[in-house]
Formats: sequence, C-alpha cells, structure tokens
Amino acid sequence: MTTSETVILAAGGTGGHLYPAEALAQELLGRGHKVVIITDKRGAAFQNLGDQVEVLTVPAATFKAGIVNKINAVLEILSGILQAAKLLRKYRPAIVVGFGGYPSFPTMFAAQWTGLKTIIHEQNAVLGKANLHLAGKAVAIAASLQDTRGIKDANQSKVTVTGNPVRPAIRALRALPYPPLDGVFEIFITGGSTALTHVFNDAVPVAIMLLPEDLRQRVHVVHQCRAGEAAATAESYRKAGVKAEIKEFFSDMPERLAACHLFIGRSGASTVAEISVAGRPAIFVPYPGHADRQQTYNAEPLEQKGGCLIIQEEDFTSQTLAAELEKFMKDPALLQQAAATAKSCGQPEAVKNLADLVEGTLQRGG
Repeated sequence: MTTSETVILAAGGTGGHLYPAEALAQELLGRGHKVVIITDKRGAAFQNLGDQVEVLTVPAATFKAGIVNKINAVLEILSGILQAAKLLRKYRPAIVVGFGGYPSFPTMFAAQWTGLKTIIHEQNAVLGKANLHLAGKAVAIAASLQDTRGIKDANQSKVTVTGNPVRPAIRALRALPYPPLDGVFEIFITGGSTALTHVFNDAVPVAIMLLPEDLRQRVHVVHQCRAGEAAATAESYRKAGVKAEIKEFFSDMPERLAACHLFIGRSGASTVAEISVAGRPAIFVPYPGHADRQQTYNAEPLEQKGGCLIIQEEDFTSQTLAAELEKFMKDPALLQQAAATAKSCGQPEAVKNLADLVEGTLQRGG
C-alpha cells in the first residue's frame, strides 16, 4: 500500500462505533496513509483527530415506528447513498472500512454498489443489522470476539478476530498499577448512551447508604449522568451521605478510569474493551432493550474468567449491589485479582491487528 492511496472509514452514532474508527484513523495516519471519514451529522465527534483527517457527512436514518417515519427513513438513506457515491468517486479510495451502525450504511452500501473493496468491523458479540446486510459483499469481516453471533456460515471464511480498538489514552492505562485499596474507595459510574440510566441513579446511592458506616465513609463516587439528571442524582447522594462528583460529561475519562477501583455501567462493546485494556474490575448491567442480548454476550467472556460481574437490570437492586460492594471492600485481594484478570483479557493490539488486516487485504488484492 502506498501513501497515495486513500482509506475511507464509515462510522457514526455512539462512541461504541466512533472510538474504534478514531483509533484506526490514528493508526493508519501513523503508518503514513491518507484517511477520510464519512459519517452522519454528528461528525463533530471526530474533532480529536484535528485537521489530520477530512471528515465528511452524508444523510443517514434508522427506521422508527409509523409508515411516514419509515418512508422518510428510506428517502434519507437513498439520499445518503447517492451523496456517498459522489464522494467515493471524488476520493477514489483503495478500500472502505465500516464500523456498523446505521450512519455507516449509506457509505458502505455505495462502496459495494460501485465495486470498491470493503471491510466491516463488528464491535459487539452479535453482528449488527447494518453489518448483517453488508457482510455478504465485504471482502473481510473483522470481529472483536471469537464466535461472533449472526455471521452466516458462507461468510465465516472472511472472519478475522482483530479485537476492538480502543483509544490511545486508554491503552496507556495498561502501564499504570491498580490503585492502592488502603484509603478512599472510588467507584466510577456511567450509564451509557441510552435513555434508561435511572437504574444507576436510583440504585447506587441507596446501595452505598446500606453499607456499614466504616465502609460507607471510605466511598467516593464519580457518576456520569445524562443531561437533566445530574442535579437530582447529586441530591440523592447528598441525602444518603455519600461523597460524590456528578457531571453530565467527563472530558477526562481515561484519568477517571485510571483512578477508580470499581467500574459500574452498561456493557457496550467499547466499554467492555476499554475496561479490559485498562485492567479495572467492573459490575456490568447490560442494557435490556436489545432483543439479541448483545451487551450480555459482550461481557460474558470476561465474567467467565473472573474479570467482571454481570447483573441483569431486573436484579440490579440496591440490596444486591450493597452486598457486592461490601464483599469487594472487605476483600481487597478479590478486587486486585479481578483487575489482573480483566487486564489479561484486554486487547491492546486490536488497532494494530485491524490496520494489518486493511493493508493485508489490499496487498492480496482480495
């Protein structure tokens, strides 16, 4: 592959799709390649790449209930495909890499329609809808986990397990030791990108209040809430007598993760990958709205080895959480072992593996 060739990345939507694309972009730039990203209207999410990468946007849509919404979605997707096709003709990429999610679909469909080589990367343990439709014409499928569900038998020969790329700032955490457990016990909580975050806001303050006094006094919480929930959540912690820092967004997520003794949150693919690479124990509460149970499957390999605990949302009560917190705080060795296990399951070489797959595919002419 020469530096005159262009690699286009198609990604958008939530961080689970954006972060792996951002990591690959940085890796390819470091190898001397030109990278262009085609995304949806939320293209500002790639601002961390600065002016090194040209970020373009095309229309995209997902199907919602109602015939009018479905018709509008079809029109929006068709518009996105046509605009993406024009951009592909302009930039003439050597290959197009898609990261799933509906914002990637117009560009990936246009690339396959015009005969370009495509690779899809699947972050989750279950092949997503967009990638499911694109897998047949892709020349390679990069999977984050072994035995990814939903890949047809006819496409199994295309699969390479690369792992799920994480941001360089997260990879750097592997060099840091697990924080000492002889003082403040820091819990880091995020609710994910979905609207159903109230389970954390409701259960965690009460759970900590249920701890024995000596343990409760040691707890410090860092809690990321959705917009509009921060004030009420802060009040819940105040009433419970819990020391907490509440924000709608933490710009220093790697530093927060480095300082925490225990992470509590959803088990989206990128979250599980980052927790594992950083080497932090976690209590994962899978998002219950996915019919394919992808978030449960994302975390299961880590739980089976002892690096995390999965609690389904219907079981995530204050009483259940309090019992787990007390167990962890009274047995520091248990947490340290979970941290070490999580780190051993991390995939810090995932971005290198994915970049190697991109270059290898081009070199093979496949």
